[in-house]
Amino acid sequence: MYLQHYIQWRQQRVLRDGHLLYETAEQDIHAIALALYQQSGIGYPKFFKMDILSRVAFLAAEWALPIALTVDRDKTATVLSSASGCLEVDHRFDESRQTLASPSLFVYTLPNIMLGEIDIRHGFKGEQMCTISESADPAWLDFYVSDLLQHRGTEACLCGHIEAAADKLSATMLWVSKDRPADGNALPFHLPVLEQIFNYA
Repeated sequence: MYLQHYIQWRQQRVLRDGHLLYETAEQDIHAIALALYQQSGIGYPKFFKMDILSRVAFLAAEWALPIALTVDRDKTATVLSSASGCLEVDHRFDESRQTLASPSLFVYTLPNIMLGEIDIRHGFKGEQMCTISESADPAWLDFYVSDLLQHRGTEACLCGHIEAAADKLSATMLWVSKDRPADGNALPFHLPVLEQIFNYA
């Protein structure tokens, strides 16, 4: 199993495979996500309807995936975790219920909607898993993704941990495949590598 690309996003800075990809001077997490979306040149109007958790997951996925996807999308899994999940939207939706509950907010009151946004965009139809955990758990991710690729008919997996709430924004996203990429540029997918990637501050 091979880790082809990984994203380390902490507040205003985004690194891809350990190299600076984007940076902004914005401070508010909503402004940060929007600024980095604009810098990236991605054209996807639905982005503006997403909640902040989905926006961050969506962008991290865009940057982690190879430019040319050659895997079987029916056998591509998406495995993400978050600490706060969709709490921000939950609060806003609860406030909207005082007058008229907002359908546009309701759709984002489940944290797994971030998987849906990514999978719709890229046509992934494999295993989907969204968990809530206080912090990233590289050991669990190593176990679960390894099991998918070795025993569950999965060819590739987009996985990571996303946090976007209050004033905290971070995302670690990894693109893992069963086969070594043609250019040979990949890290082994195993726990020591994952721990080093996730421990980036």
